[in-house]
Amino acid sequence: MASNDSGAEMGAFFAGVLIGGLIGAATALLLAPQSGEETRKQISRTSNEFRDRAQDTLEDARERAEATIADARRRAERIIEEARERAERIIQEARTSVEQATQDAKAAAERAATSGEG
Repeated sequence: MASNDSGAEMGAFFAGVLIGGLIGAATALLLAPQSGEETRKQISRTSNEFRDRAQDTLEDARERAEATIADARRRAERIIEEARERAERIIQEARTSVEQATQDAKAAAERAATSGEG
């Protein structure tokens, strides 16, 4: 559960960095002494850079999520297999106990029949 919390914290951190970067870049561009055309070009370049970074961050998050899902699936399969093995052992032990009880009951019945005849 702690790994899920740290993943959420990392996601929030990267979102904060991205938003802070966008705000800082926009402020710098608007306050810079440039022509309108240069400012628009710079805004376009900066927005493309941030878009690329956001896509990279999204892809990283997607890969981490897929890895986490695959890990959870493997763990669930292992737990199911262990439960199946335990159930099979319990069933086998129960069969053995029933067979032993049946043999004990037959032996007791034979002893009772033998002692009653004598």
